[in-house]
Amino acid sequence: MEVDKTQKLGKIDYKVTRWMYKYGKPLLRISIAVVFIWFGALKVVFDSPAQELIAATVFWFDPEIFIPILGIWEVLIGLLMLFRKTLRIAVVLLFLQIPGTFLPLVILPELSFEEFPFVLTTEGQYIIKNLVIIAAAIVAGGSVREREFVEQDLKSVDAEEE
Repeated sequence: MEVDKTQKLGKIDYKVTRWMYKYGKPLLRISIAVVFIWFGALKVVFDSPAQELIAATVFWFDPEIFIPILGIWEVLIGLLMLFRKTLRIAVVLLFLQIPGTFLPLVILPELSFEEFPFVLTTEGQYIIKNLVIIAAAIVAGGSVREREFVEQDLKSVDAEEE
């Protein structure tokens, strides 16, 4: 009976992890896209909660011009993230944009930290969450040649078995 439960759990585990493997990366891309489209659109159409922080960080640019351009850039990243064929472009644009999001940690530490270097303000937390976006973009970008990598891995396994 114990083996039967283990086999059932194994089958359930297989089905769940297979579903995650199949849909995880597309869902990740769509999630990144939603975040970029949403946050970007706020900068273009509405008042983004990040406007003051952006204006204070890149004080050498006119915020009336810079913030909408940044918003359009972010919407573009999001739209390109939706399609596998444009994923490479999206990742390049994202990696050009994302370093700027960390600037307040250096330029405005008083707005980023309640107690330097460990206790973040809400703004600081907003900035640090970009580490997750970077990792997600790496995973999404790595999926562009996934079939090729899987085939190579299978060939190397076959070669080792011979």
